[in-house]
Amino acid sequence: MNHLEQLVAEWLQFNGYFVRSSVLVGRRANGGFEGELDVVGIHLGNNRLLHVECSLDANSTREREHRFSAKFDRGRKFIKDVFQGMPVDFDSLESVVVMGAASRAIEVIGGGRVVTVRELVLEIFAGLRGTTPLKGAVPSSFPLLRTLQLASYAMTLPSGASVRKLIETREIT
Repeated sequence: MNHLEQLVAEWLQFNGYFVRSSVLVGRRANGGFEGELDVVGIHLGNNRLLHVECSLDANSTREREHRFSAKFDRGRKFIKDVFQGMPVDFDSLESVVVMGAASRAIEVIGGGRVVTVRELVLEIFAGLRGTTPLKGAVPSSFPLLRTLQLASYAMTLPSGASVRKLIETREIT
């Protein structure tokens, strides 16, 4: 699992989803699998089911369309195996692509709703707004979210306050 997949998984878990990451699906008779689902999550309280694919690629829209279409097809085909026995409406599966960059004009790729990494981070900052690592730290089991909480908190330094540095700059003579 890469850091973007981990961030998505942490954010979903933090928001009450039961999450599986890097799920191999479609076991082949002669070995191997048809593919992998990056992050899948189910929220039993509101009966939401998500399949999220993460990418920092720089591929063309056409290449992305083909690639993510295949991934989401696999997701729809095998999602029942991933959450076998859980009470969920599998037809309600939502597909989402989290990608490094995308034109604002592109809202859907391969059948998945597009969310950029920037939008994801802004969503997380908004979701953590009002929390502080001093009184309500994000649990340590979510290290990336906790780091974003610390970053958000650090950005609220009072105007004019001095900053002590870990690495002091010094002149080289």
